[in-house]
Amino acid sequence: MKNISISLVVLGLLMFAGCASSGPRKATAGCATCIFNMKDVTGCKLAVKIDGAPYLVTGSDIDDHGNAHATDGLCNSARNAIIEGAIQEDQFAATKIEILDE
Repeated sequence: MKNISISLVVLGLLMFAGCASSGPRKATAGCATCIFNMKDVTGCKLAVKIDGAPYLVTGSDIDDHGNAHATDGLCNSARNAIIEGAIQEDQFAATKIEILDE
């Protein structure tokens, strides 16, 4: 029984560590609908692709990063970005998103 309790504590700590905030990292930013074709998303919303998986962003809006429908906007082209925040459930809670100039 003691081993099971220890295992559950360790598992809980690992799960918490996976959801904790991370330092700056590179990602790809774009429109969830227009660029990443995310199912069940309507309209133009900011998303980031991390380790091959797209996540809707909370804490920042697509319009915070220029005209989304401009030629180089996030609805027309995926852009490299430096992001900070944490994945929480199926979304990325952003504390900072910096779209990089190409």
